[in-house]
Amino acid sequence: MNKPITKGGSLLERAAEIYDFGSGLRLPPEPRIEPRPAPMQAESKPVEIAPAETAHPRPEPKPLPRRAAPLAGRSRQVDREGLEAAGFILPESGATGLAEEFRIVKRQLLLGARGATGIVEDKRQSILVCSARPGEGKTFCAVNLALSLALEKDVEVLLVDGDFTDPEILPVLGLEDGPGLIDAIADPSVDPNAYVIGTDLAGLSVLPAGRRVNDATELLASVRTREVLASLIRGRPDRIVIFDSPPALMASPAPVLAALVGQVMMVVRADETSESDLREAIGLLSGCDSVSLLLNAASLAASGRRFGAYYGVER
Repeated sequence: MNKPITKGGSLLERAAEIYDFGSGLRLPPEPRIEPRPAPMQAESKPVEIAPAETAHPRPEPKPLPRRAAPLAGRSRQVDREGLEAAGFILPESGATGLAEEFRIVKRQLLLGARGATGIVEDKRQSILVCSARPGEGKTFCAVNLALSLALEKDVEVLLVDGDFTDPEILPVLGLEDGPGLIDAIADPSVDPNAYVIGTDLAGLSVLPAGRRVNDATELLASVRTREVLASLIRGRPDRIVIFDSPPALMASPAPVLAALVGQVMMVVRADETSESDLREAIGLLSGCDSVSLLLNAASLAASGRRFGAYYGVER
């Protein structure tokens, strides 16, 4: 049970009585990850062909059902210049202060995903990034988290745009829109992996929100949604799925998505997110057992840490 908040002090001081914002400094030991077995090579055998004079004509084979192109065939180039101009981290950006902060954030989330076994499995592979209201930086944090996780040697990241009313993931990355999560849920015959877009950033792929519908919440609450999410991680123990959610206090899909994931990362904007909004939003997201807070846009770190300064770069 949360401690009662005493009167007086700033939002951060009062929130600190309840939530341990310094937990990110206590880094857990790196979990041991078993190496992935090398894929087995199929054994090739010579094919015997009958002489021309004895060969008999064979009927033309029926064409196979048309399937979506593989991820490699749908790979798209990310707008690196746009990301850098907007302040996002990139693999080639170096050890900036922002990159170091997200390294700490992802370590905690990976620990929560892998648990005591050190192996990511099922529901733990999915993380929802949410906020109480618009403008608090949830999409900024979701994209940066995905970009940081994509740098991991043993992690594959699937960034899903779950903000069906105002999808921003594809415009931020400079990718073309297309069918996505809602389309896969609405059509049981569709393999959702066919809508996943690969990128030229190693380890990062994207699933768009899909077409605009009026019953997104009802579709998300259906059994089909669980089947879709299961298919996105089936056979992919190294895949982490990150959902960019609509604001919890502005759209009804957020609580439904929270009940489907293993962790929720709640973005709190310094000096803007009110205590009452934070409490109400966390209450709506209670379908997830693990809710952590990420302080965004803080002008001064209470711990005094200045990541990036050690490397001669601050940002």
